[in-house]
Amino acid sequence: MDFDLSKPQKLLKDSARAFLARECKASRVRELMDTDTAHDKQLWQAMAEQGWTGLVIPEEHGGLGLGLVEMAAVAEEMGRACLPGAFLSTFTAAALIERAGSAAQRAKYLEPIARGELKATVALLEEGANWDLNAVKLKANREDGRFLVTGKKLFVPDSGVADLLVCVARDRDSFALLPIECDADGLNIKAMPSMDETRKLYEVVLEGVSVAEADALGADGDAGGALHGALDVATVLLCAEIVGGMQWVLDTTVEYAKTRQQFGRSIGSFQAVQHQCADMLLMTESARSAAYYAAWALTEGDPAASGAVSIAKAYCSDAYREVANRGVQVHGGIGFTWEHDLQLYYKRSKSSETLFGDATFHRERIARLIVDGAK
Repeated sequence: MDFDLSKPQKLLKDSARAFLARECKASRVRELMDTDTAHDKQLWQAMAEQGWTGLVIPEEHGGLGLGLVEMAAVAEEMGRACLPGAFLSTFTAAALIERAGSAAQRAKYLEPIARGELKATVALLEEGANWDLNAVKLKANREDGRFLVTGKKLFVPDSGVADLLVCVARDRDSFALLPIECDADGLNIKAMPSMDETRKLYEVVLEGVSVAEADALGADGDAGGALHGALDVATVLLCAEIVGGMQWVLDTTVEYAKTRQQFGRSIGSFQAVQHQCADMLLMTESARSAAYYAAWALTEGDPAASGAVSIAKAYCSDAYREVANRGVQVHGGIGFTWEHDLQLYYKRSKSSETLFGDATFHRERIARLIVDGAK
């Protein structure tokens, strides 16, 4: 693989940075955090016009058909801007639909997603918030050609603004991937508290929700395999976003160290502060290498791609938190205040740490891949 972005990829990344600097300033992020959904219709439509909502969706379904490295380049800038809203959850749902849906289902859902007309999310977690698919207990009972679902899903991202929810349930020894419109009868959505208010979380209660068996995703294939693949892709997007957040913290901290005066000189001239910044740079570049390699491996269909994804997430989960911690230390008292934007990235680092599995979860997954090749 190339160890740098190509010229078109760099241009894409630069245009994403310019767009977000213009359309997603920190002041706007703060405004959206105070809303019920953290969703901005105008910003969402502007991103759709940029082609981001369909960046990796195949051309036959209205997307641009680009690869995950291009998506990672854009996602890095999203992380740098601390982009709020439903992009990651919609991307995850689209990845699942692309892998599990029939041709008709892909046309039905992916085309409006690519146009920015449909927002979606995946309801996976239950009590315990375990990302291991074996932890899914919610049952989908078959009755007269339909699935009937009664139960609860927790920590569902962006379901308060989504148009479509893909519910992951148990169907005997396999999974049922059930697309449910968010205004469906028997579906109740309630906001949950979250540390990171740029990503709203919800409790979804299903009371006899009915889905036709023919409408289920993955009915003719490997629903579990499709779910694993979609989560891998979404995890890579998150890792790239993490890198962007780390870069913002690093750049902001270095600039502060250059300008903050103490004892008649800039604090950046002190060796202890220099060491902190050097460690932050090392962690940021290491995270970037891991994230982009995982994106490349998935795009190329490398047999070791799943391991690369878990290596990237295990490292990025810990590194973002540590870089944010060191950024706060260098800033001192101001780093703890609501007025400084550093707190936005610190909270994002904590929510991203656990999203799609924390470092411990992915280290265990790596161990299973090494020992027996299990996913």
